[in-house]
Amino acid sequence: MIRPGLTFALWLAIASLVVVNDTLGDTVIAERLSPLAVEWYKALVPLPYVVLMAAIHARRTAGPQWREGALLAAVLWPSTTVIADFCYEHFTFGQNAAAFLERFAFWWGAPYPLLVVGLFAAPLLAGWAMVRSQR
Repeated sequence: MIRPGLTFALWLAIASLVVVNDTLGDTVIAERLSPLAVEWYKALVPLPYVVLMAAIHARRTAGPQWREGALLAAVLWPSTTVIADFCYEHFTFGQNAAAFLERFAFWWGAPYPLLVVGLFAAPLLAGWAMVRSQR
């Protein structure tokens, strides 16, 4: 069953964690680590939480329309989380879009695409795993 309200509520939890984690990484963690290590911290710490939210989403949207529910989350979570993260960076540090897009430069070791891929893949994989376990 497709549950847009649930998808939104779980996204709100994910976006809140990402913004709080970025704030923590930019203030407390940045004093102790290199800039690249801080970027790794900001990308990897939310991933287990994303997997947890995807598992909750898969459990609540299990049924004949699980693909549609998982696809809704897989499309909305990464795009809106990137927008929320950009708004945080823009309003906190005055960062423009070009500077924010440098976070996607995986060729120099930027880990931010891992978070975006995780946000996309987690609902799909969790939904698929939930269907497989019910057989």
